[in-house]
Amino acid sequence: MANWNANIIEEFRSHEGKVGGGFEGATMLLLHSKGRRTGKEHVTPLVYLPDGDRWAVFGSMGGAPADPDWVRNLAADPDATIEVGTQTIPVRAVKFLREEPERDDLYSRQVARRPAFAEYEVKTDGIRKIPVVVLERREE
Repeated sequence: MANWNANIIEEFRSHEGKVGGGFEGATMLLLHSKGRRTGKEHVTPLVYLPDGDRWAVFGSMGGAPADPDWVRNLAADPDATIEVGTQTIPVRAVKFLREEPERDDLYSRQVARRPAFAEYEVKTDGIRKIPVVVLERREE
């Protein structure tokens, strides 16, 4: 997985925030978060949904039975940085949505843009509800 992410990160940075393959045409960002146990910086490529001046990201992990590490890392330390296109933006995770109507609205909007997200939800077999994390710009 780390090697796969490294390739996406390299392509993202080489092409001003654009990647091809299965992510062709997707809105993507690179999330810089701190490991909750190690404090080490992690960079994670994520597909996002623009929501006004916010970014909604989805803890889908392809429908795996557990939340991805980056969700738990942001819960421990909500201050992060994102790369969007050629910009680097300081952000804060302000909402972790699982059961709220806002979560369902954001998730259904993402499914309309990227139908694979519907498949991810089915793959969880009801073990977990995929969280939606809302990021907002913060002042440094």
